[in-house]
Amino acid sequence: MPTNEIVVKDNALINASYNLDTVEQRLILLAILQARETKTGIDANTRLRIHASDYMDRFNVSKHAAYKALKTAVTNLFGRQFSYLTLDEKTGKSKKVISRWVQNIAYIDDAAILEVTFTMDVVPLITRLEQQFTSYQLKQVTQLTGKYAIRLYELLIAWREVGKTPLFEISDFRSKLGLGVDDYPRIDTFKRRVLESAVKQINEHTDIIVKVEQHKEGRSIYGFSFSFKQKKSEKKPSQTRKDPNTLDLFSKMNDAQRYLFANKLAELPEMSEYSQGTESYPQFAVRIAEMLQDQDRFNELYPLLKKVGYH
Repeated sequence: MPTNEIVVKDNALINASYNLDTVEQRLILLAILQARETKTGIDANTRLRIHASDYMDRFNVSKHAAYKALKTAVTNLFGRQFSYLTLDEKTGKSKKVISRWVQNIAYIDDAAILEVTFTMDVVPLITRLEQQFTSYQLKQVTQLTGKYAIRLYELLIAWREVGKTPLFEISDFRSKLGLGVDDYPRIDTFKRRVLESAVKQINEHTDIIVKVEQHKEGRSIYGFSFSFKQKKSEKKPSQTRKDPNTLDLFSKMNDAQRYLFANKLAELPEMSEYSQGTESYPQFAVRIAEMLQDQDRFNELYPLLKKVGYH
């Protein structure tokens, strides 16, 4: 699984109000990655494809769970809405926009592929990001299994530069998390089932440690704020020593050789872990050729290079 894939969302979308379950949030994130990886950009007519293997690889689930996720999304994700605030260009005033996520969605059963077309409201919020946006590595949320944990992580990470959030008043906070009026109406239940559970998952599985502060008027809680800090990265000893032999071979490999051996590597079963699932063999080979320009990747793939005749 790629470890440095970046999810980028306009802050209007980060602060939007919506209710997506964990599977639906994950599929939206994968579709955003697909949209950002297209070289030509996307519009409201672009059909993005998510293969079951993409879901399996990135979220570490079984084939059955991945197939079920894609199939279920055809019905459920199509009906999902979200709302966000933006500035009206003519009046200069704030306006509330309510939109669907996708304008159409399809599932190709025999190929286990989900096909998604975002609405015209979503496209600029995930692609044309000249102003305020939030980005994070997809791997930070792949182990979060609660839908509220994923949403809370996004809301927090939007304030990464200062390490703390403003006060979220309860009604607005609940709305951002996608809670309806009948979902955990008691504050003690909300704290236990939603907030504490989400914070616990974030602290265990992401790159930040979060602390919650509750704000009261008398005995009543009217809001929450959060402070967080980056976890200290553990410096691990290098797993790959700079072998003089591979270093010499790396420096001597020319472009023609890179593409020749990349094509051979693309057909090896052992290379499946590097595949993105939906790409063709030629596309995969081009990506492998790019990988071979990196010394560490070259060292990693060297045993397979020897297998296909490179010495």
